[in-house]
Amino acid sequence: MESALDVWVHPELRAAASAEDWSALLKAWRKVTRSSQTKLGAVVGLAQSDISAIENGRRAVTSVEVRQRIIEGLGVPAELLGLVEPEMPLPSLVLPGVVADPEAVRLRQVTSSGMRLDAPSLAAMERLLAEHRRAEDTLGSRVMNSVVAAQFEAVAGLYDQARGPVADRLVKIMAEYAQFLAWMAQDQDNAPVALGWFDRSYDWALESGYGDMAATTMSMKAHLAWSQGNGRRCIRLGDAAASTAGASEATRAMAVQMIGRGHALEGDGDGAYRRLEEAQLIIASATDAPPWLYFYGESWFAAQRGMADLHLKNWNSAIANLTQGLIGFAPEFRRDRAWYGSCLAHAYAGAGEAQTALATALGVIDDASEIGRPHAWGELHKVGGLLLRQGAHEGRALVDMLAELD
Repeated sequence: MESALDVWVHPELRAAASAEDWSALLKAWRKVTRSSQTKLGAVVGLAQSDISAIENGRRAVTSVEVRQRIIEGLGVPAELLGLVEPEMPLPSLVLPGVVADPEAVRLRQVTSSGMRLDAPSLAAMERLLAEHRRAEDTLGSRVMNSVVAAQFEAVAGLYDQARGPVADRLVKIMAEYAQFLAWMAQDQDNAPVALGWFDRSYDWALESGYGDMAATTMSMKAHLAWSQGNGRRCIRLGDAAASTAGASEATRAMAVQMIGRGHALEGDGDGAYRRLEEAQLIIASATDAPPWLYFYGESWFAAQRGMADLHLKNWNSAIANLTQGLIGFAPEFRRDRAWYGSCLAHAYAGAGEAQTALATALGVIDDASEIGRPHAWGELHKVGGLLLRQGAHEGRALVDMLAELD
């Protein structure tokens, strides 16, 4: 077990403390320290039932006394609560077992000491952003949003000292950060904030001649339209993304698959499968994928076919494709595994396989609760409702379990 001092290098804990998200903080503390609710309760002077109620959102921390017990018991660093000036002006990603991130160290030197902004510093920014993307796959957008937002502000603050090619490259990095922040807002179902970040990303992409990012931003807007049930708008935005000048083949494939998903949402199976097949053929020969498309591959496309099947109520095909997709997702892709696992449970329920639907839902319920809200969590509620309408007792079991964690 790690010492109280060591645990505060974990970004999940730091982000929860900064946001004063006590439920997330207690859950993260127990995960990092491998503690039970009873043991944690002893540390902060609360009963196990109180810890459980706070973690599951049944009790809000409104008492100054309870708040102070948690802060003192866990040794929350004062700078995370805004009580003193933080020692690290530029937030960094510190993964378990890593004492310091050399990329973040270099960026802190640039921002705090007036060190010259140069190509190595820009490369450090790009590498740190790549680490943040990978961390979000595991920790989720709720944890990473504040870290990335603060990082973006520090990076954007360097613009005034940038000139020539350095300025162009910095604007491209700012466009990438804005797109990532838009994605995380969208993941939390905050469409207005997501659209604002998408617009900034698109403007900066055009300013710096960044065709890949301009097309990606349009594709992500298509994804937002899809998530809102607007298939026609999804298709139109996907078409715009696919025809963006300067976009790589890999980025164009992303746009074409979004068009396919729009057709599926509209009930056009032929159009959906044709565009998904086209997208897969494009990506199979693409060698120029930008860094944020690291998740592309056969598993991901199988999952997209499964999503189209789900919209079209082709349950058996959805089961086969979603299962194939999930097999290829690494364990650290917790957010995606929660989402596609919830969709697979939906497919089993649609096919009338109630027991398997429940078992599949239970297999992802923890990740859906911790990092899959609201989308994976909402999908599990759909599964429970569908099973109830079918008269399956598994539906009541799932609904009751979800209610305990709501």
